[in-house]
Amino acid sequence: MKLISWNVNGFRACLNKGFEEQFRNFDADLFCIQETKMQPEQVTTKFDGWEQYFNSAVKKGYSGTALFAKKAPQHITFNFEGHTDEGRAIIAEYENFRLVDLYVPNAQRGLTRIAYRMQWEDDLRAFLTELDKEKPVIVCGDLNVAHQEIDLKNAKANIGNAGFSDEERGKFGELLAAGFTDTFRYLHPDQRDAYSWWSYMGRAREKNVGWRIDYFLVSNRIADRITKAEIFPEVLGSDHCPVGLEIDL
Repeated sequence: MKLISWNVNGFRACLNKGFEEQFRNFDADLFCIQETKMQPEQVTTKFDGWEQYFNSAVKKGYSGTALFAKKAPQHITFNFEGHTDEGRAIIAEYENFRLVDLYVPNAQRGLTRIAYRMQWEDDLRAFLTELDKEKPVIVCGDLNVAHQEIDLKNAKANIGNAGFSDEERGKFGELLAAGFTDTFRYLHPDQRDAYSWWSYMGRAREKNVGWRIDYFLVSNRIADRITKAEIFPEVLGSDHCPVGLEIDL
């Protein structure tokens, strides 16, 4: 089974930058996107042969997630308790697993939203561990944190900044400790210069001055079924690039 996740930084904008061609080239079984920045009624594109689900924020032009699935899930739900206004989670249940597509809140410059981010992290971890009791879970999306120094180019200069604060990194570690595996690091424990987001400033992408903040996590008990975990920096259309997972389920 092949899965792709991509923060498109505006779905309608990305459609004008070659999204459909990339979407079809990947030919994934499940394709998750984040930061759609749109309402469902603004969707005019329909990919034949795919089920599509959009979860939008109450605030227009903000946040949002979407899922494209070749096979319709048994159940589809949006969000989790306490976090329902920003369209940040889609949960798709299949016979052998659940998929959770996430767009984690940014702590913002100066960590002005860190208190909400910490609450989100605790509530998300509790939610995922409950799901994991019933069947294995695959979590993907823009998790808005670089876990270790290896996961961003200028680690020392970014200590304490949003996405690399002790608080956010600590919560990510707690999530992994609760029973989840970072699939990319599982297969590529020492790979450097592997990033999924670059600033639009200073030719950061051209210089590969980036951050790895987009992930696939899986329940520990299915980690040995991972066959590929990839990052696709050559795919343009957003300030993020897609990440992928192939797993034998």
